[in-house]
Amino acid sequence: MQEMKDASHTDRPAGMMLWKEMPMEMGNGTTVQEFTLEGFPAIQHLGNVLFLVHLLAYLASITGNVVIVTITCADSRLQTPMYFFLSIFSFFESCFISAVIPKLLVIFLLGRQTISFLACFIQAFVYVYLGATGFFLITVMSVDRYTAICKPLHYPTIMNLKTCFLLVTACCVLAFILITGLIVKVSQLSFCGPNVIPHFFCDLGSLIHLSCSNTRFVEMLAFVIALFIILTSLIITIIAYSNIVVTVVRLPSAKEQQKAFSTCSSHFIVLSLIYSSCVFIYVKPKQRNRLDSNREAALVHTVVTPLLNPVIYTLRNKQVHQALRETMCRMKISRQK
Repeated sequence: MQEMKDASHTDRPAGMMLWKEMPMEMGNGTTVQEFTLEGFPAIQHLGNVLFLVHLLAYLASITGNVVIVTITCADSRLQTPMYFFLSIFSFFESCFISAVIPKLLVIFLLGRQTISFLACFIQAFVYVYLGATGFFLITVMSVDRYTAICKPLHYPTIMNLKTCFLLVTACCVLAFILITGLIVKVSQLSFCGPNVIPHFFCDLGSLIHLSCSNTRFVEMLAFVIALFIILTSLIITIIAYSNIVVTVVRLPSAKEQQKAFSTCSSHFIVLSLIYSSCVFIYVKPKQRNRLDSNREAALVHTVVTPLLNPVIYTLRNKQVHQALRETMCRMKISRQK
């Protein structure tokens, strides 16, 4: 990361370098009152088109996730651990994209790229916290599928309602502890200028890069936390699904094998999208053009993946289709009355 930071500084004018270095020597605190989100300068002239595309994607994603949460609560047949975890995950996905996309829509439509210092840090915290919680939830969901397929006789006892609530609470608390400590450390840095964030939201890595303090410790802390969250989740998920594959292959009936694989295949698609984009963004400490190349990967992570999640995870599920049809029929009947 330090090489990346040093390399990026060489591209700046000498005056800007002096401006960035002087507050460090003088001991002045933060002078930046707001940040400017650069967005996508190469295609900024297509603001109206980009606004419409991202608005439709945002509304579709929110609608799909809200539908999942609603029918899971409304239909008793879907009140199982698997759909409980999926509904929680869908709720967090809706909050996750809502932390970023509305501001991006304002940038595209009105060109308002500034964001206050406090709002920027709040957005950074919400984005990273919800993202970390999402990874822990994915891990819990993979363990749930492992228990259901590999330990079917013990599944009702292991994954009871109390255990499900405890697992979700543990995901939220662990993510909060890890991310709060990191955000506090970043907020204690000095920001003396420049104040342009080369991203479409307040990315934590970009904020650290703009600081005029010594950021080596904070950079390493952020890298270690990201590595811990992503790799721990990835390793547990790989182990769980590897055992699932072995168990499914050993099933005597081809129909049972097909049913089990159809349940897990959708999970594989979502996991590959999430992990590939996040590993590209966060687990690369010495990438020179990291800030520029992360925008596209972050767009996949914040727009494309949440849009596909409802379709891949549940809306293509026959049980969900049936519950959705029955719910819509009940709504029509109640309106007619």
